[in-house]
Amino acid sequence: MRSACLSLLLVTACWALPFRQSGFLDFMMEDEAGSGVTEAPPGLDIPFIPEGPKCPFRCQCHLRVIQCSDLGMKEVPDDIPIDTTLLDLQNNKITEIKENDFKNLKGLHVLILVNNKITVIHAKALSPLNKLQRLYLSKNHLKDMPANMPKSLQELRIHENEITKIRKASFQGMSNVIVMELGSNPFKSAGIEAGAFADLKRVSYIRIADTNITEIPKGLPSSLSELHLDANKITKVTADSFKGLKNLAKLGLSYNEISSVENGTLANIPHLRELHLDNNVLTSVPPGLPDHKYIQVVYLHANKIAAVGTEDFCPPGFNTKKAMYSGISLFSNPVPYWEVQPVTFRCVFDRSAIQLGNYRKK
Repeated sequence: MRSACLSLLLVTACWALPFRQSGFLDFMMEDEAGSGVTEAPPGLDIPFIPEGPKCPFRCQCHLRVIQCSDLGMKEVPDDIPIDTTLLDLQNNKITEIKENDFKNLKGLHVLILVNNKITVIHAKALSPLNKLQRLYLSKNHLKDMPANMPKSLQELRIHENEITKIRKASFQGMSNVIVMELGSNPFKSAGIEAGAFADLKRVSYIRIADTNITEIPKGLPSSLSELHLDANKITKVTADSFKGLKNLAKLGLSYNEISSVENGTLANIPHLRELHLDNNVLTSVPPGLPDHKYIQVVYLHANKIAAVGTEDFCPPGFNTKKAMYSGISLFSNPVPYWEVQPVTFRCVFDRSAIQLGNYRKK
């Protein structure tokens, strides 16, 4: 009986799989071919479990979101799952985007490359991304706009680079763009070619701040509702600067060198609600404010305005159809605020909406 039991135990041991030590990395990485765990041994009925998509080393992957930020990477990983919809590669040390870096990512919707050291993007690198909607390239060292950007793009943020020129072909065919951030690049007025924005039929937000432009770009899209041109070197605003911008609701021109706003300028932007002209060198309140139906917020502080008249902001009669102001700032101007007549602000919603006084700079 004992010899029979011993024989049975030996036969059972022969069928058992060899012992395999599992370490921490074994749970993070896919099993290699031939490791003995992907196929069931003969005679045992174990269901086969297919391998899932691989995750690039040290990255975090959840569903179709691949996060590879802050890893000191010097190039785009080559094992990104092909069904990825969001790829985050920000805060790395990538210097170049090669032709085939994204060749299999045809379902990618969002690409984040912020704060790298990118100087070159291959002319064909972005071509396969025909479903890309958001492209974030800020805080790099690009000297030119990327070529062949996807026509599906809706949001482009490429501020804080070293781009000096926007060519007419830069945004050709990109009719789906809604948001465009181009600030903090060393543009000059001559560097923005006429018609560069002509194909942006749906864009509602453009920001070109902190550059060297000296005049308002020509040919801005009529679809714009927000335009930010703050912290440039613009010296004047002419009536034809905003011709055709009937949808513009917010205009930022703070921190320029503007000394005059031509009469008729505000008439060309009839739906404007916010006008930011603070920190310029204006000597008078811009003309046309009393006749404007919708304007509600006007920032004019930190200029050189020496006098404010009773009809600079409000129409003469009380029955004129005009939106009430919710904010007027006039502080840090040489105007003696105690001489400003109270009737000047008869169309202001509340007294607290008016900011007067010559505040001292700290």
